[in-house]
Amino acid sequence: MAIPSQPPQPLSFPPSHFAKLAPKSYLTAHLTSPSSLRPSSRTSHQPLPVSVNTSSLTHCHGSAVVRLGDTAVVCGIRAEILRVADIPDYTPATTLSEISSLENKDHDDQESQSREEAEEIARIGLFIPNVDLSTGCSPLFLPGAPPPPEAQSLSHRLLTLFHTSRPLPLSSLRIWHSPSPAGPQSAFTQDIEPEEEEEEGPTVKAFFTLHTTLLFLSLSSLSSALPSAWLALLAALRTTRLPKAWWDADIGGVVCSPLREDTVPITVKDPVPIVCSFGLFVEEGVNEGMGRVGGTGRDEIESRRRKWILVDPDGFEEKVCEGEVTVAVREGEKGMEFVRIEKGGGGGIGKEEMKEVLTLAGDRWREWMEVLRRST
Repeated sequence: MAIPSQPPQPLSFPPSHFAKLAPKSYLTAHLTSPSSLRPSSRTSHQPLPVSVNTSSLTHCHGSAVVRLGDTAVVCGIRAEILRVADIPDYTPATTLSEISSLENKDHDDQESQSREEAEEIARIGLFIPNVDLSTGCSPLFLPGAPPPPEAQSLSHRLLTLFHTSRPLPLSSLRIWHSPSPAGPQSAFTQDIEPEEEEEEGPTVKAFFTLHTTLLFLSLSSLSSALPSAWLALLAALRTTRLPKAWWDADIGGVVCSPLREDTVPITVKDPVPIVCSFGLFVEEGVNEGMGRVGGTGRDEIESRRRKWILVDPDGFEEKVCEGEVTVAVREGEKGMEFVRIEKGGGGGIGKEEMKEVLTLAGDRWREWMEVLRRST
């Protein structure tokens, strides 16, 4: 008896196989489908969910834990003392009367003074970030290995953004000495009455240096590293409380109060910027066609290019995106404004795309400011 032949079964693969075999076609199929959802079930303009938890570490002056999608980072801030005598060639305006005269100037002069203070913070080195990726946070980095180039690059980007955005006034980091016989004085300007001081007046004897460590527990994509690290830094700064400190002339050094009720929060100047990352994805096949066409034909193909701006690209998407844009934005007098723009990879971004990026980043800024207010 003959066995009836079975019809051939169609060849099928799970979606994960298609993503590896043809990643650009796989992402294009998702974006051009009726739902227009990415493989992560997000729309092209939908950001990753964010959560912030502050004061998580007990032995730091300020700390925060931030989760951005599957990326998790811990930030801890410790303040150390830097004496003015240990700073080479340090000759700023260190008397209270000189500093008060600068703070009472008009807006333009205050803006100039803010830039000078930021330059002084950078020159002295009062903010020192350190990023640790060798924690097993990603298959890209071996646990316990020396710091990879990505960690050093991220530390430098954080340092540059900190000095560019100027979130802290120098007055929050000064430690004063008053020759008044009334005893030790507070480390902060608001505790000193200028009209009651002696002729010499209080002088700055030391500074607080903020040593900041950012430890990544999980890193889903390199594009999420800077936004999550910067948000963790802002949240930690908002919860940082420095001890009451004064200069003791007898010992020639700074003395700090051990009492928690004597700690004073540092001032964070609003509005602070936030960082957003975007991926530029172009449908498959366009670049190959452009390579075979020249002149007006190339321009015609360029005009038909279908592009997508992907907010918070994940690890799969950042591998197939032609370019990446990372922006720092904040609300200014005339609306949202760029603080810093970084462009990596290929692909061109025109004015319309940059307007779209600014609009999306503005929505993200308002969302993250609300998250920071609730958490701190």
